[in-house]
Amino acid sequence: MKIQIKRIYEDAANRDGHRVLVDRVWPRGVSKEDARLDDWNKEIAPTSDLRKWFDHKEERFSEFKKKYKKELSNHTEDLKEIAEIAKEKQVTLLFGAKDEEHNQAVVLKEYLESNF
Repeated sequence: MKIQIKRIYEDAANRDGHRVLVDRVWPRGVSKEDARLDDWNKEIAPTSDLRKWFDHKEERFSEFKKKYKKELSNHTEDLKEIAEIAKEKQVTLLFGAKDEEHNQAVVLKEYLESNF
């Protein structure tokens, strides 16, 4: 499975393959043209309540992972679709958070690789 994560603020590259935004809210300062998205899947992003609770606080990340994985278990079809694409070509999960180690794309990548 070919999955990578990348901040949406980084330049798009051909090697990104299938680009999927995994934020529920559109990132500030990024035009739809610059984003060069193949998909924006809001449904697999953390719910607004979970996102607000986490608030990108590193000390909450472990608990956030558990809660987010539970939410992801309700979106099997959407996740299967991404996993199928990742078996054929590179998939890049795009996120807007500044913290590149503690965000939903990290958890989503781990979940996809472990479950599909």
